[in-house]
Amino acid sequence: MGHTQVRTVTSREFVHNVSAAKRAASEGDTVIITDRGEPSLALIPIAEYRRLTKTDKSLVELLRMPEADSYDFDVEPVRIDAKDLDA
Repeated sequence: MGHTQVRTVTSREFVHNVSAAKRAASEGDTVIITDRGEPSLALIPIAEYRRLTKTDKSLVELLRMPEADSYDFDVEPVRIDAKDLDA
């Protein structure tokens, strides 16, 4: 991936020449696909996707609400009564 360019194609151009868009992305370029003149999708190399989505945080850390410490949250314990199973 030496050079990086951004290429823009219309939805119609993309549909008619998917292989050219795939080739451009595999060479390191970003391909922006437009719909009615507005950018709607981006085709990027998988290495770039992995770099952008890499995180050292756990799922719990990612889902944690930083503002949660300011809320009082009291929960009543749930009681589950076990019943005997008929054989």
